[in-house]
Amino acid sequence: MALIIESSCINCDMCDPECPNQAITLGAEIYEIDPNKCTECVGHYDKPTCVSVCPIDCIKPDKNHVETEDELLAKFLIMHG
Repeated sequence: MALIIESSCINCDMCDPECPNQAITLGAEIYEIDPNKCTECVGHYDKPTCVSVCPIDCIKPDKNHVETEDELLAKFLIMHG
């Protein structure tokens, strides 16, 4: 499943440069994750790097975009060949 940044985000700028899919951008008020680009780092790393660097633990699974690991890997392959 894709990830989502909760409203408690403090805009610390830690997550954006860590995303290998460029799925994280600064929204109107906080950072946002594009669910069409988020693979939870499947194909790149063992764990989502944005979650690893978030100092306040505000990046969680997006229950509106549930995907299996196979679906995330397929998305990775489409984006990165």
